[in-house]
Amino acid sequence: MSNELPRAFGDAVIQARFRSTPEDFFVDELPGFEPSGEGEHLLLSIEKRGLNTAFVAKRLAQWAGIAEMGVSYAGLKDRHAVTRQRFSVHLPKRQAPDLALLASDDLRVLESTWHNRKLPRGALAGNRFVLVLRQVQGERAAIEQRLADIASHGLPNWFGEQRFGRDGGNISSALAMFAGRRVKRDQRSIFLSAARSELFNRVLAARLAAGNWNAGMDGEVWMLDGSRSVFGPEPWNDALAQRLAAFDIHPSGPLWGAGELRSQGDCRALELQALEGDTAQRLRAGLEAAELKQERRALRLRPTDLIWQWQGDDVLQLSFSLPPGSYATGVLHELGEVSEANRH
Repeated sequence: MSNELPRAFGDAVIQARFRSTPEDFFVDELPGFEPSGEGEHLLLSIEKRGLNTAFVAKRLAQWAGIAEMGVSYAGLKDRHAVTRQRFSVHLPKRQAPDLALLASDDLRVLESTWHNRKLPRGALAGNRFVLVLRQVQGERAAIEQRLADIASHGLPNWFGEQRFGRDGGNISSALAMFAGRRVKRDQRSIFLSAARSELFNRVLAARLAAGNWNAGMDGEVWMLDGSRSVFGPEPWNDALAQRLAAFDIHPSGPLWGAGELRSQGDCRALELQALEGDTAQRLRAGLEAAELKQERRALRLRPTDLIWQWQGDDVLQLSFSLPPGSYATGVLHELGEVSEANRH
């Protein structure tokens, strides 16, 4: 994640490398439902190493002898990692080829069962991460204090650099698309997401600068924890304060689109001020023209079950769970300057 983004708890306390090997970045998708055990969709739990999700989906389609649109997954997972996630394969005749044909050094099937529906995007409860940081430099007490702060207070819910492509190129591509350049359908979706993410991060950075990324403002729109449901604005009261402290609700920022901002008062003024300037104006206009609707995203998240363990003087293992759509790199950014070992 770009070190240009601010940090909630002060300056960097660590320098380290991660993804030295795929095994140093492990992700386990937390299922959002129990399989029905019947139906015409084969639900596969797969462990992959060094492969991106779209490539595995293509391999499954070839294995099943069906079009790629017949294969679905709940979320994209990192390539430079070992990850476990679900895929569904549409087999109307309920005749699946031999699962052993899928086995390879970089892919194995952990579980298979039938389900009565295609696996929809977002059908996951979250992700469990186990990360190993190597070549760690920094004072151990300061590192552990920062981790304790994150566990107690949460951290900013940044969109990670994965959204923005190599060297942030998805933003310039989005601007070119909005200016009339034709792009493929799958690229269009990527560029729209990057544009929205850039604007959200700008608002979140402004809230950090104002010292209220984890507090309510006048005119605040609240988001329920673990949900996309929002409510407000409404007058501040003790009940809201208790819910905020308990992480039942979070302040939110805009996912830009057509329509009126839901925020009001000081909150709305801050959001609009953060999104002034030529680039932001062009991104806003492009998203509105694409007819995306105004939505909201929580400004704050709290990793659950955050555990750390020193595996050597300069090797630190972290494990934690995050809700869907949140980025493990956000935790690393809050610690300090953690760079990818395989970044060229």
